[in-house]
Amino acid sequence: MLTDPLFITAAIASLIVLAILMFGIGSFAKGGEFNKRNANKIMRWRLGAQFIAVVLIVTYAWLRSRG
Repeated sequence: MLTDPLFITAAIASLIVLAILMFGIGSFAKGGEFNKRNANKIMRWRLGAQFIAVVLIVTYAWLRSRG
């Protein structure tokens, strides 16, 4: 499993989602002008990355269930 390129790609995509989420939470907690300007942009980036990660995970599961 750890040598499968699709699994590694899905895992990296999940870590990217986690990093964007942590950045967004950090900027929200700090508040201020940066958060007011960029909160929605960070949320859109997270949603896009999360969509890609979910598609990769489902694709991996589907391909592995077929044999």
